[in-house]
Amino acid sequence: MPRDGAPPSAAASVSLLEQLRALGLRWVEELRLTRNRRTMVSIRGRTLRLHHAYVQAPLVVHRAVVAFVMARGSARHAARRDIVEWAAQIPPDDRPFRSERTHPDDLSLSEHFALCHGRLNAIQFGGSLGPVAVRVSRRMKTRLGHFSPRRGEVKPEIAISARHVRHHGMADAELTLLHEMVHQWQHESGLPLGHGPAFRDKAREVGIPPRATRKVDSRLEAAGRYC
Repeated sequence: MPRDGAPPSAAASVSLLEQLRALGLRWVEELRLTRNRRTMVSIRGRTLRLHHAYVQAPLVVHRAVVAFVMARGSARHAARRDIVEWAAQIPPDDRPFRSERTHPDDLSLSEHFALCHGRLNAIQFGGSLGPVAVRVSRRMKTRLGHFSPRRGEVKPEIAISARHVRHHGMADAELTLLHEMVHQWQHESGLPLGHGPAFRDKAREVGIPPRATRKVDSRLEAAGRYC
């Protein structure tokens, strides 16, 4: 697989578009290969934007890309899951990594999540997880949280969306923290990051929904906090 920092090739874009059309892709006129790890695949008008590492993805993932564009409902959801799970295999970016810093007004939230991480580590993982920084992100608009493994000199961290805390409450955000801790467990156990069988088994073990996405539930606040 190419390094994430390698420049996308125009020829590769044309070749992949032809292959996707052979698999059933319709009405897309242009394929743009990107280095955007935040949005691996997206549609804008008749342009399909796709992370360039997917050029070398297996056929089953290319079929998932086609289904993501063409299908609706549960079929599209399943395709998205396959795309996201394969994304965990993409090597780290060669470019310098610059982590967002927690806003000064959110430092108390960050401290709370750090304490919560310690408690959940002791209760759910037997204290086996290593310490990680937990920051609060004001950039995250659609994702609830994210675990980032070590990148060179940059230490691993968990990010929790400030918008998520504000809109859905602390209890739901603590549930998100536990979800990201399962990803931390995957990484520290030498397992690929993703939402495959190992993730689902561990998620059930610690008592969280065993899937990549979930419906947020503000009623969790009334039911009780995790930390």
